[in-house]
This record gives sequence, C-alpha cells and structure tokens, in this order.
Amino acid sequence: MRIAFYAPLKPPGHPVPSGDRAVARLLMAALGLAGHEVTLASTLRSYSAVPDAARLTALRAQAATIRATLIAGYRKAGRPDLWFTYHPYYKAPDLIGPAVAAALAIPYVTAEASHAPKRARDAWAPWQQALEPGLRQGARHFCPTPRDRAGLAALLGDAALLGDASRLVMLPPFLDAAALPPPPPRAEAGEVLLVSVAMMRSGNKRESYLVLAEALAGLEALPWRLEIVGDGPARPEIAAAFAPFGARVRLHGQLRAPDLQRLLDAAALFVWPAVREAYGMSFLDAAAAGLPALATRDGGVPAVVVHGRTGWLTPPGDVAAFRAALARLIADPALRRRLGAEALVFAREERTLAGAAGILDAALRPLMHGAAA
Repeated sequence: MRIAFYAPLKPPGHPVPSGDRAVARLLMAALGLAGHEVTLASTLRSYSAVPDAARLTALRAQAATIRATLIAGYRKAGRPDLWFTYHPYYKAPDLIGPAVAAALAIPYVTAEASHAPKRARDAWAPWQQALEPGLRQGARHFCPTPRDRAGLAALLGDAALLGDASRLVMLPPFLDAAALPPPPPRAEAGEVLLVSVAMMRSGNKRESYLVLAEALAGLEALPWRLEIVGDGPARPEIAAAFAPFGARVRLHGQLRAPDLQRLLDAAALFVWPAVREAYGMSFLDAAAAGLPALATRDGGVPAVVVHGRTGWLTPPGDVAAFRAALARLIADPALRRRLGAEALVFAREERTLAGAAGILDAALRPLMHGAAA
C-alpha cells in the first residue's frame, strides 16, 4: 500500500529528540518493513500548550491550504491507499487527514489517538471538537495501552469492541533493538549506578524529577550515584532540586545515541517516577540494554514495565513507597539481575519492530479489500 503518514504533535524529522518523535519514526519503519510505501504528508504541528483560540483559528486556516494542495496533488499524481496519523489528541488534533481521506475516498487510520471526555467541559472544548470527527471516521485505531483503547471505546460505542475485526487494535509499544549488541555484564558490588532519561519541561516531566529528588532524600547512606540525561526549559529548577546531593547526581543534558547507550549499558537501574506518563519509550530503551526499571504505576507505564518481571512499580503519588522500592533495589543485586534478564527478553523478543509490522499489516490489509470497520 501507499501510505500517507502524518504526526500533528511532532513530525518524525523534528530537530528536538523526544519519545513522540521516536515512535513516529518507528511506526514508519514498521509500516515499511511490512512492505508498504510510506511518505510524510505534512510537517504542520497543530500542537498548543494552552487552549489558545487564536492559534486554533490560525491552524485551521493553515490546514485548509495544506488540504487543498494535497488533494489536488494526489488527484493529479495518484492518491495514496491509506492515510495514517500518529498521536492525534486534544492538544494536537489532526486538522488535515480526515478531510483528505474523505475527499479521496481512502481509509483514515490512527495510532495512539486518545480521547479525554473531560476536555469537552473545559477551555479545551474547541480543540476536542476539532479532534473528534477524525476519531469517529477512523477505520482502524492502533492503541498502545488499555487506557487509550478504553477512551476511544467510550467515544465510538460498543460497535468498536467486536473482537479481532474491531476498529480498535492493540499495538503495544515497541522498538527496533535488532541491531543492538548484547549488553555487557553488570557489576553487582560497590556503587549502584542509577540512570534517568527525560526531557526537562514543565508539567509532568518536572513533577517526575521533583518526585525523584524527594525519594532520594533519606537514602544518602546507601551506595548509589545518579546520571540524568535530558534538557529543557525547566533545567534550572530541576538542577536546584538535585543540588543537595552534590557530585552524586550528574546532569548530562542531551546525549548522542551512542553515548546514551553506553550509559545504559553501564547502569544498574533505570529510575523514573513517570508521573502521568503516556507510557515512556525510555523504559523500553532501558529494557533493551538489560536494565530493570523502577517507576510508578501511573498512566500507561504498565504497558512498558511489567511489575515483578521487568521492573518494579509503586502506587502513583506515594513517594515513600517509591523510596522504599528504590532502597530495596539498590540493596538487592540478585533482584536487579533477575529483573534485568527478563527486561532484555521483553524488549528484544516480545516488543520487536517485526512484531509490530505484523500487527499493523494484518489490521490494514483488509481495508484494501473493502472490509468494513
């Protein structure tokens, strides 16, 4: 199939690294591995950090121009077989794909679309209204977590829950770890190297960093050191929160992929509270390095960290429980070794690019034969 791909939150070629950019690239790679021809339809970012009415109006005007250009171009040069949008939600609605797909009479498909009913009752209501028609139009919605699936099911109704032929298809988070070498043996004695990888921005990321700093307070007597990878506008506040730990905490800023991989290979535990995290691709990157994870059971995190198997999950908002779990993992190398071995299998054998390609292809192929959603 010829697939037109679009990511309204952040295009796959965006210069700022992020989990969202990484997943967009992985989806394109998985579709390509399945034998489909994938082209980026637009780089328009429809994202807004606040419910700005003027921005929504301006985005609608930009999108209308892009839609007209795309439709005319596709009619002249040949239409795609399918439109695929990654991560449309109330802060980044797809203002292009649904109309183009309807005009060309091709299926409209999403991955990681989410719907929050409460946004219909607050200042985001106009943005939510811009999102919903595309969700209702979707012939397939690929859902990375049960929470995403439940939100779409509530919008689409019981007809969306009809087994394997459903419009809602589970596509668990995945990564391309096939080219990575096996991780080296980890030291089990002496100082325990902890690592965290996340952007430094306001909101959930900032809150997660502050929870981590609070959890580490009181564990000074234990043999640990923390390496933090990430940067962003909240860095000064985050640096201040970790300043009391002195040289035991090092902030690296952004690292090149090879340098980050070396740090993951050297670490003993990936630690990140993941407050209200969608799920967190960094957990899978850590697992692919054979690194167990400590997180909270918040948002979609259980889709990438399996409690008691690949890592440890504590109740959201319970800093004391997070601190206690961290102390246990620092003190128990056998537990870390067992969790790390399972994490390696989970990431490299169960959450593969090839597996994702198979799920995508099996769900999309019927659309080319007129199968109803």
